Amino acid sequence: MLKPDPLRSQEMLERIKGLEGHKRQQLFSKLAQSGVNVARLPILPASETGALPMSYAQQRQWFLWQLEPRSSAYNISSAIRLQGPLDAHVLARSVDHVVARHASLRTVFFEDNGQALQRVLPADSARVVVDNPALGAATPGQAIDQCLAVEAAWVFDLTQGPLMRVRLLNLGPDDHLLVVTVHHIITDGWSMGIMVQELLEYYRADLAGEVADLPALSIQYLDYAQWQRQWLEAGERERQLAYWQRQLAGEQSVLALPLDHVRPAVQSYGGASLDFSVPPALTERLRALAQHQDVSLFMLLLGAFQVLLFRYSGQTDIRVGVPVANRNRLETERLIGFFVNTQVFKADLDGTRRFDGFLQDVRRIAQEAQDHQDLPFEQLVQALHPERSLSHSPLFQVMYNHQQGSAGAGAQVGDLHVQAVPRPQVSSQFDLTLDVSEPVDPGQGLAATFTYATDLFEAASVERLSRHWLNLLHAIVANPAQSLGELPLLDAYEQRELSQGWNTTATVYPLERAVHQLIADQVARTPQAIALQFGEQQLTYRELDQRANQLAHQLISLGVGPDVLVGLAMERSLEMVIGLLAVLKAGGAYVPLDPDYPTERLTYMIEDSA
Repeated sequence: MLKPDPLRSQEMLERIKGLEGHKRQQLFSKLAQSGVNVARLPILPASETGALPMSYAQQRQWFLWQLEPRSSAYNISSAIRLQGPLDAHVLARSVDHVVARHASLRTVFFEDNGQALQRVLPADSARVVVDNPALGAATPGQAIDQCLAVEAAWVFDLTQGPLMRVRLLNLGPDDHLLVVTVHHIITDGWSMGIMVQELLEYYRADLAGEVADLPALSIQYLDYAQWQRQWLEAGERERQLAYWQRQLAGEQSVLALPLDHVRPAVQSYGGASLDFSVPPALTERLRALAQHQDVSLFMLLLGAFQVLLFRYSGQTDIRVGVPVANRNRLETERLIGFFVNTQVFKADLDGTRRFDGFLQDVRRIAQEAQDHQDLPFEQLVQALHPERSLSHSPLFQVMYNHQQGSAGAGAQVGDLHVQAVPRPQVSSQFDLTLDVSEPVDPGQGLAATFTYATDLFEAASVERLSRHWLNLLHAIVANPAQSLGELPLLDAYEQRELSQGWNTTATVYPLERAVHQLIADQVARTPQAIALQFGEQQLTYRELDQRANQLAHQLISLGVGPDVLVGLAMERSLEMVIGLLAVLKAGGAYVPLDPDYPTERLTYMIEDSA
C-alpha cells in the first residue's frame, strides 16, 4: 500500500497557505535543506493582498519600459478574421469575461520606495473597450494593413492600464477583423493562444445560452510570481545558476555578422520580417535525419542555424537565445501571464569538425538546458554582469524560436469562420530572430520567418541569408558527416559568380583621379554605406571622410603638402586607413613603417626617405 505524500497532505498545505510570503520562503528553505524536493509542492494562492512584487521577468520589462516608455517593441498582437454573422455586443461581453477570469489582464505596475510592485484592479474597474473604428474609403486589404500597423505601434503606460487593447474592424457584410494587442509584461505567445481560445469559447457559450466550458483556475499569475521567488530563493537559484555560469564562462564578443549599416549607439527596435518556407521534401529528409541521429528537429535546425552564424561571422563562440514556455507546472498551463523564459545556447565551433559530431554536442547542451530552465534570464544577466550597451542586447544578439503545431487552418464557432491573420513585424528586439514552425500536417513544409533590425540589415541581405540557410540544410541532409567549414552555403549561380564573375577583377580607373578623389566620389554616392570594418569597429564613407578631413587639416597646419613625405608607423586598424587618406588629402605621400621592425631598420628607412 502506497504511503500518502507528506508534501501534499492537507495539513501541510493548510500550514503553507496560512503563511505570509517571507515565512513561506523560510519554510521552503528548511524543507530544501532537509532534502525535500520543494518543486513538488503545489502552487498556492498568495496569502497577502494588495501590492506584491513583480516576477523576475516582469522586473526586466519594467526596467526596459522605464528606459524607453514610448517604445512599442514589446507589444504582442493576435489578429483573427471573423467571417460570418457576428454579434459585436456578445463579443464585447466575452472580452469582459476573459479579463475577469485572468487577473494578469487587470494588472498595473509601479514603484514604492525603490521596490517594483504590481497591483490587480477589480474586474468592474478594468474593462477593456472593444473599439470599432470606421473603415473609411480604404479597401479591406488596406484597412487590415493599416490597423495592424497602428496596433503594433501602440504605446502602453504600464502604470495606468489597461495593458490590453481590442479593436474590431468592420470589413464588410459579415466580415470583421479582431485585433488584440497586449504588453509583454502581462502575456507571452502561449498566453495569446489561450486568450483567443477562451474568447471564442465565451462567445460560443453566450450565443448558445450556456456556461463556458473552461476549467477553474486554482491560482493567478500573481500567485505564481510569489511562488517562483520563494522556490528559487530556497536554494534552487544557486543550483541552476552554477550550471549556467560554467556553461557561459569566458569572454563573449558581440556577434559580428556582416552588417549593411553601422550599429547605432542606441537600438531603435525598428524591424521588418521575411517569410519563407522549407520545402516539404527537405522537411521530410530533415525529420528522417533527426530520427537517425537521435535528436529532435529543434536540435537539428538550431545546430544548422549556429553553423550558419559561424560561417557568416567567422567567430567560433556562437551564442543564441532560445525562448522556452516555462510552464512545467499543471497549475500554469491555462494561465495568461508572462511565463516565457530565455536560455542561452552556446556552441563552440571548428571548421574541421563533422556536422554529425557537432550535432551530438547540441543534443547534450539542449538536454542540460532543459534541466536548468527555471532560472530567470534576468537573474542570469545580473550574475554574469556582461558589459552593458544600449546598442545591443546582453548575452546574445540572435534568437532562434521553434514552435510546433502551427495548423494554419481556420476554426468554426457556430456560423462564424475564424482564421488567423499574419501580422507584419515593425519591431525587432534583437539583431536577428529565426522563427520556425512545424505544421500539424506532416505533408507540409516548415514555415520560417527572419525578423531583423532595420538599423542593421537591408531586406536583400536577409533574403540571401535565408537562401544560404536552406542551402546549408540541403547539404546537411546530403552528407551529415561533412565538416562544418566545407558545408556549401552558395547555390549553383552564386558559385559560378564566385569562380567566374568575381575573379574578373580587372578594373579601369580614371588616370586623372587620385585615390582620395575616388573615395570622395564614393562618399557622395553612398555616404551611409560601410567603408571600413575592423573587428567590431565600423566606419561609413561619410565618417571616414570626416575623420580624414580633420586629420588632413591638422597635417597641413604642420607643413604637410606636395612632395612632403609622412611616415605612418601604425598597427593595422581603422586609424591607419584614416591616416593614409589624410596624408593624401593634405597633398603629401605616405611612407609605411611597420612598428614591429627593429629600431635600426626603422631608423634607416626614415633617413633614406628624408
